[in-house]
Amino acid sequence: QVQLVESGGGLVQDGGSLRLSCAASRRTFNMYAMGWFRQPPGKERELVAAFRWSDGAQYYVDSVRGRFTISRDITKPTVSLQMNSLKPEDTAVYFCAASGKYGVRYDNVAEYDYWGQGTQVTVSS
Repeated sequence: QVQLVESGGGLVQDGGSLRLSCAASRRTFNMYAMGWFRQPPGKERELVAAFRWSDGAQYYVDSVRGRFTISRDITKPTVSLQMNSLKPEDTAVYFCAASGKYGVRYDNVAEYDYWGQGTQVTVSS
């Protein structure tokens, strides 16, 4: 069993920045990709950004491209999400997820094996 622990959420003003981190409990998990999802109030969970562990390839949804950056620390392993120029519409619970499936479709929630508990991000206008 792999546990994912998120940290770094909070309250920030429109235009501000936050950095989220996700630490995996063990390194032996055959991880193919890690992703950050978010779930706004009353809406479905959606992909924000994903990272392919083997070669560092990154994927972003259009609404955050240029504002958010996903990165990794191989030694821990930890995946972070730097969020700049935050907007009120970014308000959501943010979840870290990990998948061991080769060729995972990044935006498919069902293809991720492990999930963190979620961390609240609130952007005030």
